[in-house]
Amino acid sequence: MRLYRYIKRRKMTMPNELKRCDWAVKSKLEQEYHDQEWGVPVHDDKKLFKMLILEGKQAGLSWATILAKMATLCAAFDDFDPAILVTYDQAKVEELLQNNGIIKNRQKVNAAISNAKAYFTICEQFGSLDNYLWSFVDHKPIVNSWLTLEQVPSSTSVSDAISKDLKKHGFKFVGTTTIYAFMQGVGMVNDHLVSCPFYQRSQLSS
Repeated sequence: MRLYRYIKRRKMTMPNELKRCDWAVKSKLEQEYHDQEWGVPVHDDKKLFKMLILEGKQAGLSWATILAKMATLCAAFDDFDPAILVTYDQAKVEELLQNNGIIKNRQKVNAAISNAKAYFTICEQFGSLDNYLWSFVDHKPIVNSWLTLEQVPSSTSVSDAISKDLKKHGFKFVGTTTIYAFMQGVGMVNDHLVSCPFYQRSQLSS
């Protein structure tokens, strides 16, 4: 954030003004998410799990839709606390499916519950979700140097491997494209364009 304030102060005199990643200028919600969260390394287990579920709910939709429904989604699903999600029964599922503030997809609702159970399996086997996920990138962010949005991939061999292993452990809605978006969001990969003022921020946060 300090870097961005500096850039704002200096932008009138900079020969090549830095600008946000192209996708982040479509709406205020996307801009705020990009500026405050996207690409910042996350190591808190509950936040990692929450982001994994939210990315799964995005499947077939847009992240803008998720951001618009974020408050109601978090309220409906007890902030995606895995310890609470594992207690959800069929009556709770039916209640959720009557909530117009969420993604009313039965498979995705059920996946949030089964994924919470898989979360505890991962934690028991690897110590934490953080340790498990970050081990796929040697516990440090992959730093790319993209110049344009068109260069940014939708999946990689690493997201392929994570997707395959998560499915093996019982996770659902964790296809490779979903996982790569998750990796971008939680800072496992820095896909800010090099022209973006937050490109260096993500590296300094790692």
